[in-house]
Formats: sequence, structure tokens, C-alpha cells
Amino acid sequence: MRRILVTGAGGQIGTELVPALRRLHGEDAVLATDLREPPAGGPSALLDCTDAAAFADAVRRHRTDLVYHLAAVLSAKGEREPLLAYRVNMGCLLNALEVAREHGCALFFPSSIAAFGPDAPRDPTPQVALQRPTSMYGITKVAGELLGDYYNRRWGVDVRGLRFPGLISHSHPPGGGTTDYAVEIFHAALAEGRYECFLAEGTQLDMMYMPDAVRAAIEVMEADGEVLRHRNAYNVTAVQVTPERLAAAIREHLPDFEIDYRVDPVRQAIADSWPRRLDDSAAREDWGWRPEYDLAALTADMIERLTAAAVRAPSAAPAG
Repeated sequence: MRRILVTGAGGQIGTELVPALRRLHGEDAVLATDLREPPAGGPSALLDCTDAAAFADAVRRHRTDLVYHLAAVLSAKGEREPLLAYRVNMGCLLNALEVAREHGCALFFPSSIAAFGPDAPRDPTPQVALQRPTSMYGITKVAGELLGDYYNRRWGVDVRGLRFPGLISHSHPPGGGTTDYAVEIFHAALAEGRYECFLAEGTQLDMMYMPDAVRAAIEVMEADGEVLRHRNAYNVTAVQVTPERLAAAIREHLPDFEIDYRVDPVRQAIADSWPRRLDDSAAREDWGWRPEYDLAALTADMIERLTAAAVRAPSAAPAG
């Protein structure tokens, strides 16, 4: 049975990954850690991943053999505080790699479409392409991919990763990313019947529903390492979305929904540098990746789940 430690467990991915891992491996096998109070429901601990000694101690105490390292500063916040993004994203990853090397752990590190810049082919962006990102977040993701490859070649550390597109989740509010609009829009549609989008009409980005993202993160770590040609990091995608395309999908359920635009120049510049569509054929060929949710399915599930959550907690104001 695997013994798993998750950093950043209270974030957007961790909120759904931790329960999924506990269903697979048992509640006590998964230690959820975060800088703030981690999710309830199983073993948890406060952990500042910039503290290398504390990180190593948590891994040792839990007898960890697999770390999902999710703690990071995201893209939009990273542009507001670039030095913080570099310090957290690179410092914490280096600590995670050292922990994995010293304790013989496998390590999952999520990369992003942000690892590509405007010089890469955008539609589709191939698995192997020029990576010259223009955001601090993207720079840390490229450096992270290279460090993962280095630790694998130099010391045999089993480092694996995925280049995630924008992620849409019903269980966690947006966390400072450029694709946050694709979560905010659902909360606003249900609460107010309209949404003011910070990206321009026609801005196409790759997206994925969180259940698919969680499944991909689990599947790549369970795959036979001998068949993995890339390890760090596989392109994965599910749907290609523009604000108006997502609004049209929401109108299938909420016909009176309206969308307006007030463009945020910082986030728009980031979005304009990212892929419009990832080519994930390598992940499909090497370890059988397939998304399960298309735009219609994820829209229906988001609306159903957010509506149910509002009924359960009518006094709570929706996030967004």
C-alpha cells in the first residue's frame, strides 16, 4: 500500500485529489498538508514547504513513498508578486526534489500551459516545443520541468508531471490564476445571472474539469515508468473554451444569463501568450490518457453541484 503526502492540499487540485487518493489507498495512507489548515477527514498537518527540515520530517514521520507537490503561487498572483512566486515555487520544489532523493520517494509535480510562451505553436502546441514563457509563473514551471528531468537522470528520482490546462472546480474557489474566470462565471451565473469577464471575447484557452485532472494525476503516477517517454511533463487537455462559448453552454441551463467584459490587461497578456490547444497525443499513446468530460458535461455537473451546495448552505454567499 502506498504512503502518500500531499502539499498544498487545501488548494484547488488538492481539495479533490486528497479524497480521491484516500478512496484508492485508504484514509490513513494519505497525509494532507498545507500552510493553512488542511482539509478535514483524515490525517493532516500544517507544513510550510519552504522549511526543508520540516518537509523532510513530515515525509519521514508518515513513511512516505509518494509526494504530490501542489503548493505554488499561481499565474495572476505571481505577476503581482513575482519575487514571492519565484521564492515559493522554486524553493518549495527544490525541497520536494531533495526530500524525494533522500527518502526514495516518487514525486508528482504539476506543470502548466504557462510553461509555453508566445513563440510556441499555439493551435495545437506539441508535446515538445520552444518554451519561452513571459510570466514568472511560467518561468518557474519550465525550470521545474528541467529540474525534474535532472533529478531523474542524475539520481534516478521517479519524478513525473503533467502540463495542466485551466482547471474548473466546483469544490474550491479560484486561487489567483488567469483561467479563474471559468470558475467565477458559474458562481456569478447562479448568484446574479450575469458575469463581467476579465478576459476578452474570443480568448480561447484549454480547460479541464477537475475530476479529469485528478484522474490524470493519479493515472500518470500509476503508469509503468518504462513506457513514459517524457515524464516531465505530459500535455493533457479536455476542452477548448472561450468566454462566449462557456456562456452559451451555461445558457443551456440558465437562458437569461448575460456576460459582459472588462479586460484585465495583465491577465489578458498572460492568456494571449498561452496555447489555444495542447496536443496531448503523447499522453494518450504512452499511458492511455482520455478525458471523460466535454464542455456540456462539465457545465451540467458544475451547475448541479453548485446549486446543491447553495441549498445545503443557503446563508453562505457564493464565492466569485
